[in-house]
Amino acid sequence: MKYRNIITIASVFFSLVSCSQDDNYIGGSISGGNSEITSIFPVPPSQWMGANDPYYSAGYTGDIMPFFDNGKFHIYFLHDAQNKPAGKGFHDIHEYLSTDLAHFTYAGQTIPYGKTADPDFAIGTGSVVKAGNLYYFYYTGHNETPAFVQSNARESVLCATSPDLKNWTKVSSFKITAPAGYYNYDFRDPHVFYNEELKKYSMLVSTQTEPGRKAVLLHFTSADPASGKWDVQAPIYTTTPQDNYLMIECADIFKMGTYWYLIFSENWSTDKGTHYRMANSINGPWIKPQNDKIDGEYFYAGKTASDGNKRYVFGWNARKTPESDLGNKDWAGNMVIHELMQNTDGTLGTQSPQSVKDLFSKKSGNVEVDAMTANVTANNGTYSLSGTTEKAMITFKSLGKKAKIKAEVTFSNDAGTTGFVFNTNDSGSYYKIVFDIAKGKVLGYNSASQEVAQMPFQFQKSTKYNMEIIIERSVVVVYINGITALTNRIYGRDQNKWGFIAEGQNSTFSNLQITTPE
Repeated sequence: MKYRNIITIASVFFSLVSCSQDDNYIGGSISGGNSEITSIFPVPPSQWMGANDPYYSAGYTGDIMPFFDNGKFHIYFLHDAQNKPAGKGFHDIHEYLSTDLAHFTYAGQTIPYGKTADPDFAIGTGSVVKAGNLYYFYYTGHNETPAFVQSNARESVLCATSPDLKNWTKVSSFKITAPAGYYNYDFRDPHVFYNEELKKYSMLVSTQTEPGRKAVLLHFTSADPASGKWDVQAPIYTTTPQDNYLMIECADIFKMGTYWYLIFSENWSTDKGTHYRMANSINGPWIKPQNDKIDGEYFYAGKTASDGNKRYVFGWNARKTPESDLGNKDWAGNMVIHELMQNTDGTLGTQSPQSVKDLFSKKSGNVEVDAMTANVTANNGTYSLSGTTEKAMITFKSLGKKAKIKAEVTFSNDAGTTGFVFNTNDSGSYYKIVFDIAKGKVLGYNSASQEVAQMPFQFQKSTKYNMEIIIERSVVVVYINGITALTNRIYGRDQNKWGFIAEGQNSTFSNLQITTPE
């Protein structure tokens, strides 16, 4: 959970077109009144506290804390309201409910932020664990008001309990702050789980050493959460000299097959995003795979949950401020979920959840060509782009609000790029997602040709690659061969044309299919 730059925008109401206004959601309530969400990449509804409350405004999905119980995903998240009245807290915890991760119900606010003098005047990331007949929600308390930090740690670990995952009671007597040797200004994102190897409960907390300021995941253990007693242990992971991360945020740990995986997010290096490490033991040593990313930097704070069969990673697709193609990446946005896949070498891959794919069951007719350059040929759903000497490009009419694109792409050269363009307009600008065979990456570029997102992927010429793109409004997620994802934020996409592009490369797009929800 990152708080920098949030206080400075607390009283600003964004009047620009918002990703949270995609469906004009109305409903939900502070008491948990349910509202159906029609989006596959949801944001919280507006007027959730009632139209007369100054805090009623639409908002965004922030850090997600998923928990699976009795056949249902309880998807808790930090609510980032557009309108944050002066003197009020922020990032209270709200909830989506889902049984299939393609249909969602908004269940309202579950844990409110505190008052000005409380340690949770703002709330940060946490996690849920069940012990006995009670559920425990460990979360971050954050308060950096001058009066509070004069005599208190800025961040602490707090707790709320519930008998039913619906009605939560804060445990006012519970509070963990950074122990000696660690930095109490950055001490957050508790992740709690039952540790089978220790036969105890473990808690990972993101913090830094003090002195030295090195990012660590500090480890606490408890024989029984009901006791409220947690004992500090040695860090379970420390940033390496090579990575030198400032903070390791929103950690998660789980076992899949014979491997343990440690997932965390980092937002200060040159390789921002959700990363992972793998090991044969929960105690390490933790290995950094050659590609240690879950997605590009526009998918952040990924945390996981399993239904006992498959494991999914839940993150948010960052919005931009201002909300336009050339805006700056900002905190919170739409929720995006990937299914995690385990490759034969133990590394992780991602694909769209099957339930989301199945939503797009209505086949479109012939794709309507808008324009194409002379070095493009089209033949019954196959498009050949000869772009070695000059750019080759073909555009099609708008896809509308929701669509799934499937195509097979083949490269003919060892250099150059080929891929997709979106939000093309009459001035000739566009956002492009391209596959760079020489760099071994899939990259997203905004309309100013600035790289904004990337993921490693080793392409080879004369090899056919399966591309699947799930689109809803400004959220565009590209999946390659069902093992790599790149999430993008493309404003205006649904009103404008899209197409294929090749630059310094000859490529073929075949078996193009466009499907939409019924």
